[in-house]
Amino acid sequence: MMGKAAAAVLTLLLISAVGTKGEAVPRSAIELRCQCVGTHSKFIHPKFIQNVNLTPSGPHCKNVEVIATLRDGREVCLEPTAPWVKLIIKAILDK
Repeated sequence: MMGKAAAAVLTLLLISAVGTKGEAVPRSAIELRCQCVGTHSKFIHPKFIQNVNLTPSGPHCKNVEVIATLRDGREVCLEPTAPWVKLIIKAILDK
């Protein structure tokens, strides 16, 4: 009986972990840790991006984080090493 409960809990944890890829952690955790749990590297057309936030590495997080807010309100963590993301970062820094 205990083995079935443990298996059910483990299954729920695995399912919830799959759904978090590329999403940002809620804003309340900004000062404490990285906001990005995973990153998205596939191209997103600029017409779907409303805003981009670039967070440099620091004591809160060792990674450079690029978080795009999409027109539908979702926040997506972008892979900073992807070529198309580098172009977006360059455009932001050149402004």
